[in-house]
Amino acid sequence: MQLEIYSLMAMKDQISVSLEAICDSYSSLLWDIEFYQCGCFEVYIAASPQNVSIFQRGRIVARSDDAQHFGIIESLQLETDAEKGDYLTVTGRFLACLLERRIIYPTITANGSYEDIVRKVLSRNVISAGIRNLPGFSMGTVFGDCWQKTARMQVSYDNILEWLYSLCKTIGGSANVRLDGNALKCDLFSGTDRSLFQDENPHIVFSDAYNNLLSFSYAADDAVQKNFAYVLGCGEGNARKRTTFCSGTEPTYLDRYEVYVDEQNTAQEEDVTDAEYLEILKSSGAEHLVQPKTASESAIAAFSTQYQYNKDYFVGDYVTVEQRRFGLLQPRIQLIGMVESFDQNGRSLTPTFKETE
Repeated sequence: MQLEIYSLMAMKDQISVSLEAICDSYSSLLWDIEFYQCGCFEVYIAASPQNVSIFQRGRIVARSDDAQHFGIIESLQLETDAEKGDYLTVTGRFLACLLERRIIYPTITANGSYEDIVRKVLSRNVISAGIRNLPGFSMGTVFGDCWQKTARMQVSYDNILEWLYSLCKTIGGSANVRLDGNALKCDLFSGTDRSLFQDENPHIVFSDAYNNLLSFSYAADDAVQKNFAYVLGCGEGNARKRTTFCSGTEPTYLDRYEVYVDEQNTAQEEDVTDAEYLEILKSSGAEHLVQPKTASESAIAAFSTQYQYNKDYFVGDYVTVEQRRFGLLQPRIQLIGMVESFDQNGRSLTPTFKETE
């Protein structure tokens, strides 16, 4: 597997991308794909005048076997040592990090599908925003029912990258920016259910009984849970607009964990009815709900004959994990991150899982 290094030049509303070098002699590579946040990478390579000239900040690092994820170099660290040798550490994040350079300005009130809301935010701040444009940026493909659900919300001054991934966490989708020739495409998508809870797709089961679960740890904590929101909007005293929000059936008694959400600064515009304004407040309430904290760490077989990463399953998919020895079963758990590591010991996979409701 080779690394491809590209230069990235901006020319008004367009970009120019050209291949500068191909590298296959690095000491180690970490390729961290995340579902609910921007992924990152690290290249550790012997330092030489040639490598220092190749790996420059602002350049793009791509893998010859990955057409979806492209990193942009953000940090370089050069260390020289007479005994151990000279090494260069190259780090950065994937191209979605470019959205971190913009905020949502001015206030946007949006009503429609989540796909339409994202399109509106990106259009006004990134795509059709004059000098605020990200050159070559446009919407790509959209996949997943979660992006067709509807909402009404008001957003202003949020960092676009943080807002987008916060929205993703709320609806269970994800976003990725990829390089497509001389263009940057923002894709919206969702994971595929491959757990034992469904029969449409082949089941993916990681288990000590199948020798594809090398290690396993699990912890759960209810203390951080918030499942019922009281949301107060604009106005003063008893005249403040207010509503409540919960997901599904309203929790009661010991199962109820309440949170207060202050949306005093969310103004009700003249063309927004009271009912529509309450829907905006409900959307804010949804963002403040917190599921019970769980931690599940596992190491899975990188070269399993049963399932191959990025062929049989992908980051964002729902799978099944079990530790049969201790009788622990997570029948539907989401793979929200995967760190691929390449070094002198070969390739390893370190997944991150998140339990679903």
